[in-house]
Amino acid sequence: MKSFRKILFWLHLCSGVIAGIVIFIMCVTGALLSFEKNIVEFAEREMRRVAAPTEKTPHLSVTEILSKVRAAKPEAKPSNITLPNESNAAWHIALGREGQLFVNPYTGEIIGEGATGVRGFFRAMTDLHRWIALSGDGRPIGKAITGASNLMFLFLAISGIFIWFPRRLSWRHLRAAMVFRRKVKGRARDFNWHTVIGFWSSLILIILTLTATVISYQWAGNLLYTLTGNETPQQQQALPNAPNQQAEQPFIVPENLDAVWTKAIIQTNWKTISLRLPITKDAAIFTIDEGIYWNIFGRSTLTIDAKTAEVSKWESYGEQNSARQLRSWFRFTHTGETGGFIGQLIGFLACLGGAILVYTGLVLAWRRFRNWRS
Repeated sequence: MKSFRKILFWLHLCSGVIAGIVIFIMCVTGALLSFEKNIVEFAEREMRRVAAPTEKTPHLSVTEILSKVRAAKPEAKPSNITLPNESNAAWHIALGREGQLFVNPYTGEIIGEGATGVRGFFRAMTDLHRWIALSGDGRPIGKAITGASNLMFLFLAISGIFIWFPRRLSWRHLRAAMVFRRKVKGRARDFNWHTVIGFWSSLILIILTLTATVISYQWAGNLLYTLTGNETPQQQQALPNAPNQQAEQPFIVPENLDAVWTKAIIQTNWKTISLRLPITKDAAIFTIDEGIYWNIFGRSTLTIDAKTAEVSKWESYGEQNSARQLRSWFRFTHTGETGGFIGQLIGFLACLGGAILVYTGLVLAWRRFRNWRS
């Protein structure tokens, strides 16, 4: 057991030294991204609401909305339309990487283009978190680096529990790993911080890194299907060097869009409804939040034939297999949003703790190396 603990310690130390800088970046950006949704919604609160008419006035049709948007911004190429089921809610029209628009559903007037500065900041943090700010052809390399570093972080969190776990279960030994010591300095302080922060944050860090592994790696996602006894979905292979047809071709409002939209909104009760654009292969794909599930991020998918405006496929979230539902939980558990504000706060504190663990771990490793040299 003593030899095993020693081997585990050196693996722990080497993993931290190798991946420490990338883990530190992911922890800091993860902390900054913890309240992204809340901050963006607050910054855009005036754009997301309109003055509801005193009389019961119907919305403009989706074709009229898009036509007015195109008239105001001829170069706009909408990639998504989202409508909350509220009388005073603005329509949200996403323009891909070009931004977004908030539109008054009663007049077609563009209320605003979103909090561009705030969104730009969080987009930069996301790029740093996922791809260490690499772009274009460098993104697969960045993703490979962050994915491998995340796996090392998972190992560090698990192995750290075993390393600091006292050999004798007594309050005196547990207290050394649970309570900060205020009067210590130098190596003793760094060791105390590393141990105590590791004790309180390790479980949350394991959850965050496990969910990130499923998000990052296809094999981890497939393993989730296997463990839950579900068939692994077939992955569509992207064509290499395929041109971005949406970017090259002008945006055209589908002729049958109003009938398709009407069919979608009467399919079920909904809290928000979203249409992906452009409509390809004559299939209009809607993402619908029915607002009836325990998982507040559970979404149903509706596919409508764009030519006949008839339902081709209805995939309710409640009827999805357990693996697909778990992936939805994993995605928002990683950001802390599953637990609401408290979950986001816990994730924020765990990310800060992870950054301090990297700092203290690297300092302790440097002290050990310096002492070895002397």
